[in-house]
Amino acid sequence: MHAAIVLLTAVVIGLVVGGLTFLSGFSTSGAVLAGLGAAGLSVPVLRSLIR
Repeated sequence: MHAAIVLLTAVVIGLVVGGLTFLSGFSTSGAVLAGLGAAGLSVPVLRSLIR
């Protein structure tokens, strides 16, 4: 249950960051990279917060 919550929240964070990056005028590939980076970096933080 813990892993599902962490991963689902990371996906939501990645989608939000990627969408906002795309809307700010960056290319699609740049927005995808920003979203993936945000999702990947948020997993350890969320894991430590949600215990």
